[in-house]
Amino acid sequence: SESMWLVRGGKATQPDGHTLARLWASLPPDIRLSPHRYLATNSAQGPWWILGWSERVPGAEDVLPAPLPPYRELTGLADRFGRTLTYRREAAGDLTGEITGVTDGAGREFRLVLTTQAQRAEEARTSSLSSSDSSRPLSASAFPDTLPGTEYGPDRGIRLSAVWLMHDPAYPESLPAAPLVRYTYTEAGELLAVYDRSNTQVRAFTYDAQHPGRMVAHRYAGRPEMRYRYDDAGRVVEQLNPAGLSYRYLYEQDRITVTDSLNRREVLHTEGEGGLKRVVKKELADGSVTHSGYDAAGRLTAQTDAAGRRTEYGLNVVSGDITDITTPDGRETKFYYNDGNQLTAVVSPDGLESRRAYDELDRLVTETSRSGETVRYRYDDAHSELPATTTDATGSTRQMTWSRYGQLLAFTDCSGYQTRYEYDRFGQMTAVHREEGISLYRRYDNRGRLTSVKDAQGRETRYEYNAAGDLTAVITPDGNRSETQYDAWGKAVSTTQGGLTRSMEYDAAGRVISLTNENGSHSVFSYDALDRLVQQGGFDGRTQRYHYDLTGKLTQSEDEGLVTLWYYDESDRITHRTVNGEPAEQWQYDGHGWLTDISHLSEGHRVAAHYGYDDKGRLTGERQTVENPETGELLWQHETKHAYNEQGLANRVTPDSLPPVEWLTYGSGYLAGMKLGGTPLLEFTRDRLHRETVRSFGSMAGSNAAYELTNTYTPAGRLQSQHLNSLVYDRDYGWSDNGDLVRISAPRQTREYGYSATGRLESVRTLAPDLDIRIPYATDPAGNRLPDPELHPDSTLTAWPDNRITKDAHYLYRYDEYGRLTEKTDRIPTGVIRTDDERTHHYHYDSQHRLVFYTRIQHEEPLVESRYLYDPLGRRTGKRVWRRGRDLTGWMSLSRKPEVTWYGWDGDRLTTVQTDTTRIQTVYQPGSFAPLIRIETDNGEREKAQCRSLAEKLQQEGSEDGHGVVFPAELVGLLDRLEGEIRANCVSSESRQWLAQCGLTVERLAAQIEPVYLPERKIHLYHCDYRGLPLALISEDGNTAWSAEYDEWGNQLNEENPHHLHQPYRLPGQQYDKESGLYYNRNRYYDPLQGRYITQDPIGLEGGWSLYAYPLNPVNGIDPLGLSPADVALIRRKDQLNHQRAWDILSDTYEDMKRLNLGGTDQFFHCMAFCRVSKLNDAGVSRSAKGLGYEKEIRDYGLNLFGMYGRKVKLSHSEMIEDNKKDLAVNDHGLTCPSTTDCSDRCSDYINPEHKKTIKALQDAGYLK
Repeated sequence: SESMWLVRGGKATQPDGHTLARLWASLPPDIRLSPHRYLATNSAQGPWWILGWSERVPGAEDVLPAPLPPYRELTGLADRFGRTLTYRREAAGDLTGEITGVTDGAGREFRLVLTTQAQRAEEARTSSLSSSDSSRPLSASAFPDTLPGTEYGPDRGIRLSAVWLMHDPAYPESLPAAPLVRYTYTEAGELLAVYDRSNTQVRAFTYDAQHPGRMVAHRYAGRPEMRYRYDDAGRVVEQLNPAGLSYRYLYEQDRITVTDSLNRREVLHTEGEGGLKRVVKKELADGSVTHSGYDAAGRLTAQTDAAGRRTEYGLNVVSGDITDITTPDGRETKFYYNDGNQLTAVVSPDGLESRRAYDELDRLVTETSRSGETVRYRYDDAHSELPATTTDATGSTRQMTWSRYGQLLAFTDCSGYQTRYEYDRFGQMTAVHREEGISLYRRYDNRGRLTSVKDAQGRETRYEYNAAGDLTAVITPDGNRSETQYDAWGKAVSTTQGGLTRSMEYDAAGRVISLTNENGSHSVFSYDALDRLVQQGGFDGRTQRYHYDLTGKLTQSEDEGLVTLWYYDESDRITHRTVNGEPAEQWQYDGHGWLTDISHLSEGHRVAAHYGYDDKGRLTGERQTVENPETGELLWQHETKHAYNEQGLANRVTPDSLPPVEWLTYGSGYLAGMKLGGTPLLEFTRDRLHRETVRSFGSMAGSNAAYELTNTYTPAGRLQSQHLNSLVYDRDYGWSDNGDLVRISAPRQTREYGYSATGRLESVRTLAPDLDIRIPYATDPAGNRLPDPELHPDSTLTAWPDNRITKDAHYLYRYDEYGRLTEKTDRIPTGVIRTDDERTHHYHYDSQHRLVFYTRIQHEEPLVESRYLYDPLGRRTGKRVWRRGRDLTGWMSLSRKPEVTWYGWDGDRLTTVQTDTTRIQTVYQPGSFAPLIRIETDNGEREKAQCRSLAEKLQQEGSEDGHGVVFPAELVGLLDRLEGEIRANCVSSESRQWLAQCGLTVERLAAQIEPVYLPERKIHLYHCDYRGLPLALISEDGNTAWSAEYDEWGNQLNEENPHHLHQPYRLPGQQYDKESGLYYNRNRYYDPLQGRYITQDPIGLEGGWSLYAYPLNPVNGIDPLGLSPADVALIRRKDQLNHQRAWDILSDTYEDMKRLNLGGTDQFFHCMAFCRVSKLNDAGVSRSAKGLGYEKEIRDYGLNLFGMYGRKVKLSHSEMIEDNKKDLAVNDHGLTCPSTTDCSDRCSDYINPEHKKTIKALQDAGYLK
């Protein structure tokens, strides 16, 4: 019952089937066959404790001395892999029988330096004589030569004072010059201090002089001293913490009361005696009570929580292993073991099973997951504890090489590519060498702390620490320093980077009670007696409260005026919520406990998400539905199906109404290509690190493809270039030593990025021949956008203390109590005459802070209105937009019939956008939010392709009365599978057998299957930037069907859309809404003009301290979910244009515009400038001029300039973008002027003929005839 065996040597084998047979066979023969050795173990996996003689072990034929020793000494340990740890004991002198040497199983030899009390006393007296502080020598009574006995027997005064490494087979010539650890003692032989290998004191202890051996205080290096007070019985009655919680202990019969310095009390009730005493009841600080039950051996058998719910544990009577756990809802988990008490299987409450198998040495050889995928492990030989290879469910094998110390030396992946690791003599990793020449080097100080990480190019990041080992500073390769300060117990109290500081304040219990951001604003927190957060005050004063039940589940949350109640089932699964008494989300589960449905009301519509699973618990489908609030009619339905290959990889997805998308992979899932309905569309080539090097698209993918994108990387592993077989989209990337992207070079321009010391994007500089434009981005210390002092020198604004921006150069903003933007009104600059035609944007939200209604008003009349629907997960499923226009009576009013758009999702990625005329579907690169393939189908074509499934047809036509029948779900599934087999002309034998049992044939059923119409579809590739922002749509023949250019914050500056394609995607996870100018960003709406969100982060501070912020460095960061930033890695090379003549013409025209200062002539001058360039008949100069025109729009947008002479006109965001687009269109009109047409004639249409004075001025200046 104690799992303890005692065995005498002298026998070669144990009987077959004996629990210890395999462990016995692993012993070295000299130990196993010696009858004078005794061995003990408490596990069939070992190790053996070897009990023998301290001197030479007698041979089998030796005459034993008389009398025999009364006991056997521990001489070593042996594991089941033949490794032996050996103890060396002193044979004579004061240390006779003591262990003074150890040789481990890897061959390292250690010397244990032992000292006697007399030696320590003599050393102390000698030290006192040589010390300048001592006026007299230390007396013998102050440090005696011997120690008194204890209740356990005599104390010989022998103590361990140091451990030295004496031999290391791997580093024979590089042994430490100091001990690995050192100990000092008091005059009473008590442990006084511990020193590490750098001779730094890491522990210190203080004792009660009246009670030897009773510790009254201790501390760690750099930490405050913890003190203890005892009662007369020697029990701790008080623990004093000078920088945290202190505790008082009250001992009563079968009860202990613990009270902390916050006066919180916990009572422990005990039963049993001696070693079987157990806590059977616990009274917590909030008054709740839990109970525990035990068997006669003191093993836990049941727990009852504070709500009275009981969890039971079934135990193996002999081993004590848990055999089953039954939760309060009656669901049971079962555990199975082999004869060696190793876990072999776990059966979960949903019936799924995971399994493990072991070899004859009890090593894990196979591991099968709940979903059926098996990983296999192989070992080199019987002495190998660690696997040499692992083979996963795909058949991919990885190889590992280990050092004698169990360190990974080399890892070879499934493609044969290797990563190597190096270590120092202390076992610390010093270098990592990867394929493609990428290496990383690490250095440590003499205390073993990481002090430097350097790459192969010499770029080094350094680290500094305080005495306690807390990381206090990080110095990046450019010398930028970030610092962290800590309190006495190692909790960070402030972080400083680039001169900006954030601070944290804690209470005595170590709980954060206040955060102070860079602006000096505070967010405060309160907790209950069980350390659960009960109230949070935001930086802007927004208050949220939380309430919990007896078991700690959240039951009520209050957000200003919103009160949400949370409800759970007996399995602690959430079932529904209410907000202010109104029903909110509802969750439903099947018998396995898997989520099947979640639904709620959105704008009165019943919106739901439905999930399907296979018999292994894997998701096989997700369906979103929207129902009419009045009739229950299904307005929208979208379904995505998932399938898995035999190896368990999710390699096949079937989008709604599309052929299957199949991902082609190699190894363990590295992407190699993609097929749509069996037709190859994409092919990927990868390097030895499995990074993408070539992407080819089209029907000829992989062989002279019309589209071929090539990626190269720097020696440090960053993206260096992206080149196409079409030069216009070539990009080269430049990086700083810190890893920041500092340059992107393209054929028409180069952009250079400047960053603050905190890593925020500070400026964007655009370069072209004779063009040098710098756009600054100014923020307050907390990251909120400010007017740039270079552009607005009169602004006195330095910070937004509550993080709510109330005005900028364009708008005035208002927020509600939840921090949601509710109103945005055109801002009229000082000195400009107010005309009362300002536009005001209004935003309305639901109880989950989701935008549900938007309108823009001018002259008290709505210009546009829109309403939005969401599913219970917050995914937008529908949009209705009413626009202002002239009705049949001639009045201007909102349209009666809205523009309706439906949205379909696959997880968190928007895959379908459907309007009244067309459906656009997007396939993303696996594991990312970068769109990959665009598929557009006209609704008319889709309707032609709609046909009933075999199951649907049989159900609808299966009764004579015409009312149809309903098949069981199992039969529907069987018919669906059979239909797929018939269409693929591969009917299985099982299906044929089933048909025969039903009296049917394949041919008869095939005649019932409705034919499939293949609709005409337009397929394009998304050509994206390194972040996943679409730059172009490429057709299968390699032509550009759509293209656009953006600034760093995702604002579209230029669009070429000759085929009128709808392309709403912006930065990853974002979709552009034309009606509002906002980007829907999954969980929030993003304002690209401000570069931030219009509502606070749904996950609060988990997403960052600034609750409105998009990544403050959008060059290197994205936020696909609208929750928290993610880094983007890349790299670039510079490639510039040089067309001085184009710039001269554009510049001269621009100066004329400013000089003449004529209103209403902006587009005329655009046309004239570019028309004059066209007259040079130089295609290169024209291309350069077009690029420079684009650069001008970037500059105007960033500097808030509208018109070539910078007139002060306030435009909405969408109007700004439209203004940019119109200017670029006019540029093209000028550039395409026929050689036989005069520029005056080409551009005169942009002048109002009624403006006589303007025409006269232009004629005088030579611009008009």
